[in-house]
Amino acid sequence: MRKKVSYTVSDIQKFRDSLLHWSQQFREVVWLEGNGHEDIYSSFDAILAVGAFTSIQSDFQDAFRDLQEYQSKAKDWLFGYLSYDLKNDVEQLSSNNPDGLGFPELFFFQPKKIIRLKGSVADFMYLNMLEDEIEQDFESLSGGNLVNREVAQNSEDIRIHMRIFKDEYFARVEKMLAHIHRGDIYEANFCQEFYATETQIDALRTYQKLNTISKAPFSVFLKLNDKYLLSASPERYLKKMGTRIISQPIKGTARRSRNEIEDEKLRLSLTHDKKERAENVMIVDLVRNDMSKSALKRSVTVEELGKVYTFRQVHQMISTITARIEPFKNPVEIITETFPMGSMTGAPKISAMRIIEELESFKRSLYSGAVGYFTPEDDFDFNVVIRSILYNATKEYVSFSVGSAITAMADPEREYEECLIKARAMREVLEG
Repeated sequence: MRKKVSYTVSDIQKFRDSLLHWSQQFREVVWLEGNGHEDIYSSFDAILAVGAFTSIQSDFQDAFRDLQEYQSKAKDWLFGYLSYDLKNDVEQLSSNNPDGLGFPELFFFQPKKIIRLKGSVADFMYLNMLEDEIEQDFESLSGGNLVNREVAQNSEDIRIHMRIFKDEYFARVEKMLAHIHRGDIYEANFCQEFYATETQIDALRTYQKLNTISKAPFSVFLKLNDKYLLSASPERYLKKMGTRIISQPIKGTARRSRNEIEDEKLRLSLTHDKKERAENVMIVDLVRNDMSKSALKRSVTVEELGKVYTFRQVHQMISTITARIEPFKNPVEIITETFPMGSMTGAPKISAMRIIEELESFKRSLYSGAVGYFTPEDDFDFNVVIRSILYNATKEYVSFSVGSAITAMADPEREYEECLIKARAMREVLEG
């Protein structure tokens, strides 16, 4: 049983920073934060889970079956991730491209300690802990009496390499367009990797810089021993609230401008951009189809179609799709029926994933997968891992990837520029 104790915090920003610093003593860490974005589906402002009481780690083989068994037995909070390559468990697919990161394809853990922030209240939810351990931790966090952590020095002059260069990118996009013109697919999300080798970074400090630049609604700091995810994701993959499921795919991106008048023109231009709206509608149709596998008949609803939201780095076109499900529908089964998310694959989905594997130059790994949690009540919430830095400290390998949707109307030059816009924050954080 979890023991829950709630405290009122006088300086929530200072407390939040203390939490992140304190969390680094643990082998397993998941920190999720919304950065103050208004979201009617949010359950908290931020949540921290640390220290595995139990855990599951797997490659793609039977991964969802094993996760379903683990989640059903635990009936507790579980935090972790689903890598993109779990597609190979859902469909007859494979992942054969180079992988410099070496992340497990699935990882979840049952945390010993959970601390949830909402407003000025901090809920401590501890599992099998000593009577006074919560009070001791709260006093340490409030008083700044924290464990000293080893701060890694960022490598000087971090050199970011491109997995493919501009001419090769154009050639591969043209091949994808050929598939589209033949009718093999209507749309596919084509991605490219930027990476650095023999590179050390301070993961927490890098995350804090990325989060300050981006202030995204589904930001994540994840640590699994020597492997890190530093994410400024603006996108929700899927959330379950009782008998309701919600997906909020993003398709459509425009840059920001420091000039207010120009910035508003960019936002309005995205709103009325026929190509970007067509991309969004295609993915909405794909998500509706995926959700219908789990949903009650005639319950899938598009609540919001192609509304443009503004973030610090970009304007984004977002849709919201909801559905109703049976009360006792298994939560992992819902994820299995919709994974991977439509916004990072294409339509038709299976054909798009095959072509993506053929034309991309790297194994996506956790990029375009999902990070989130299950609750004891069988609810869940997962983001889409985009706008993210992945780091393997042992291999000294740093990676970030970006992509865009290729449709019949795609212009390779414009798609390439969209990728560079999306890469800007990660590159700025790493290179300075």
